[in-house]
Amino acid sequence: MKFLVNGTEHNVDVPADTPLLWVLRDHLGLTGTKFGCGVAQCGACTVHVNGLSQRSCVTPVSAVSGMSVTTIEGLQGDTAEAVQKAWTNINVPQCGYCQSGQVMSAVALLQEKPKPDDRDIDLAMNGNICRCATYARIREAIHLASDAMEGKA
Repeated sequence: MKFLVNGTEHNVDVPADTPLLWVLRDHLGLTGTKFGCGVAQCGACTVHVNGLSQRSCVTPVSAVSGMSVTTIEGLQGDTAEAVQKAWTNINVPQCGYCQSGQVMSAVALLQEKPKPDDRDIDLAMNGNICRCATYARIREAIHLASDAMEGKA
């Protein structure tokens, strides 16, 4: 099965129903994408498939054949930089476990809607669970990233 991961073509020999998460972590060594719940409810395993957020724990690798997957390790560009800088400036992470999924979801949101309001953020980030409950800081960081992308921060 062939697909792109972070711009590099990979050909993996695994059963078609193997979750993408385990291919990324165990076969490609990309451990930034985290296992949280295994049922697409927590968001820790979020990656981008052809630019859209996807839960890799329930995505069979066969579903991404011929597609482009971006993990936290390969995330780049102006939106990604704005989000990562805002995350640092606001001091979003505490334990940090959920943060790769949070960042991936935030970047996807801002690429789709560069100036989200609180409702947009809540809807887009729904399903990304943070055990440390840094939701207010996450929302603030997304607004800061949005302002930075607009040249206001």
